[in-house]
Amino acid sequence: MGIIINRDTKVVVQGITGLQGSFHTRLMLDYGTLIVAGVTPGKGGTEVHGIPVYDSVSEAVERYGATASMIFVPAPFASEAALEAMEANIKTVVLITEHIPVRNTIQILAYAKRQGVRVIGPNTPGIITPEDCKLGIMPAHVFARGEVGIASRSGTLTYEIAAELTKAGFGQSTCLGLGGDPIVGLSFVDTLKMFEQDKQTRAVVLIGEIGGNAEEQAAEYISFNLKSKSSPLRIVAFVAGRAAPIGKRMGHAGAIVMGKTGTAKSKIEAFRKAGVKVAEKPSDIPKLLAEKI
Repeated sequence: MGIIINRDTKVVVQGITGLQGSFHTRLMLDYGTLIVAGVTPGKGGTEVHGIPVYDSVSEAVERYGATASMIFVPAPFASEAALEAMEANIKTVVLITEHIPVRNTIQILAYAKRQGVRVIGPNTPGIITPEDCKLGIMPAHVFARGEVGIASRSGTLTYEIAAELTKAGFGQSTCLGLGGDPIVGLSFVDTLKMFEQDKQTRAVVLIGEIGGNAEEQAAEYISFNLKSKSSPLRIVAFVAGRAAPIGKRMGHAGAIVMGKTGTAKSKIEAFRKAGVKVAEKPSDIPKLLAEKI
């Protein structure tokens, strides 16, 4: 059943009446996601694609027992939406919104930690358990059910690599985008811990990029936790941004090299030191997996 979500996950969409919220709600419903309600203040009593809309998350949770929220709320109001969801006892928050101020993100994550809430994002394409449930904006047709988990800092590369895996006969257990902002909720280490406990997942693809130290932390965890106890989980990686110039942001707010920090070279070296094979290009990943499994 993958990690975090499955076909029984009851979902609330915050910002469902907006253009993006409405559009992606339709696609998620078509995929089989169990969306039970939408939330837009002032729009309570209306419907979107047959889904009832409420003024508050607490109303939707009380009526339907929702445990996950998708947030399509604009950046100035997204932090309030996330805090409202957590106050209503939502346990999984998927923050699609980008350009949320860093200070607000820190507040969201601090509250989430106190409440025991998983936050995916912000600035994430979401999460998908193929053929079960999709919470996000990813093109579902490239994914197939299987035994390979994907955790990625890049939305587009998630789709590209999932398509390469599917074409090569490697289905996926769960695929999620960690988010492209400098500070995000779930990390590579968090997802590795969950994949390790998931009976369906035999291998994991980590998709990194320049900026920050999330990949180095993952490599350290692999070295001192997975390798030391001979975990059966097989891991391969890809790191984008090898030719990125220092000091120039590349695509994401978090994808920027400052001095010697966050370079593709340092991340690749860390993975290789931990025994993780790193692909030269996305199309090489199925071959590396075939050697591992």
